[in-house]
Amino acid sequence: MPVIAIVDYGMGNLRSVAKALAHVAPAQRVVITTSAAEIEAADRVVLPGQAAMPESMAALERSGLRAAIERAFREKPFFGVCLGMQMLLERSEEGATPALGLYPGRVRRFARELRDRSGHVLKVPHMGWNAVRQTRTHPCWQGVADGAAFYFAHSYYCAPEEADLVAGTADYPNPIPVALACANVFAVQFHPEKSAEAGLRVLANFAHWDGRL
Repeated sequence: MPVIAIVDYGMGNLRSVAKALAHVAPAQRVVITTSAAEIEAADRVVLPGQAAMPESMAALERSGLRAAIERAFREKPFFGVCLGMQMLLERSEEGATPALGLYPGRVRRFARELRDRSGHVLKVPHMGWNAVRQTRTHPCWQGVADGAAFYFAHSYYCAPEEADLVAGTADYPNPIPVALACANVFAVQFHPEKSAEAGLRVLANFAHWDGRL
C-alpha cells in the first residue's frame, strides 16, 4: 500500500491535513510521523506548517528531520502547505529567519496598510477565502477551475526570485504567489484541507501524482 508521510516536527495543523488526505486517498496509508526513516520510506511527503517561522524552524532543527525533508524534496512527490511553502525559500522577514533555502527568494510581510482598488482597508493577516489564478498548468490543478476560491490565513507571503516557480497567484491587493511548483514539488500558501471541494481535489491530485510534469 502506498504511503503518504506528513512530517511532524512539532508545529502545524497535522490532523486535519491527514484526515483530508485519508478521505481523498483511501487506498493509501496516511501517517503523521516524527521518524526520518518513515519519511524516507514513504511514497509521498507533505510538509505542513501553521505558526511563526522562527519557532517553526527552531522546532524543525530540534526534530532532526531536516536532512530527510531535503532528500524527500529532491526525490519524491513533495507537497508544502502554508508555512510549509514559505519554509522552502531562503529567509523570512519574520525575525530575519533563515529558512530551508531550497529555492532562492524571501518571505515578506504584507504592508502595514493595504487597500483594495475601491479604497477599502484589507486586514492583515490575510484570512478567509480568495480566488486563485492558475498561472500555468500542473497535475495538481487538474479538475480545479481557474479562479476557484481557497482558504488563507497568513501575514507573510512568498517572493521567489525565479518567476518560473510560480504556479498560482491571488490578489491581496496585488498578485502574490500562492502556489509554487518545480519538478516533483508542489506547494501552496492556502489550506487545501479547509478549502472545500477545490482543496480536496488538489490533495487528491497530489495523492495520485507520480512527481512528473
